[in-house]
Amino acid sequence: MDAEHTDPLGSSVPDDGREPNYSAAPNSQSDSPESQQSAVSVQAAEFAALEDAGRREDKLALDRFLDVNVVVSAELGRVSIPIGELLQLGHGSVLKLGRSVAEPVDLVAQGVRIGRGEVVVVNDSFAIRIKEIESSRK
Repeated sequence: MDAEHTDPLGSSVPDDGREPNYSAAPNSQSDSPESQQSAVSVQAAEFAALEDAGRREDKLALDRFLDVNVVVSAELGRVSIPIGELLQLGHGSVLKLGRSVAEPVDLVAQGVRIGRGEVVVVNDSFAIRIKEIESSRK
């Protein structure tokens, strides 16, 4: 005899690899206790109609987001290398990036490039002088 388990609807189904039958009507060909269970009522969900609210400036105002912090970084360049070469890197290794010294660096916020600029030094710290800002996506 095949093993059985209980399906999500509470019916016993055989563990024989076949897909269970989730029909709402009980199986009238069997007199087993599992087939004597009451039928499951299935009906479509009803939802209220959605209304077009349009662009409401009071709800979409950006003022409430102006104090939210985002991570901003400068990307000097990228390189793709095999994992084997990555594992061989150590103290003193040099990893050549795919960007010329003359090219501007990317200014990235939350993973999205927002502009480009040049690396400068301000009070012994690196900084970026912004040369261009990306146009907003629409």
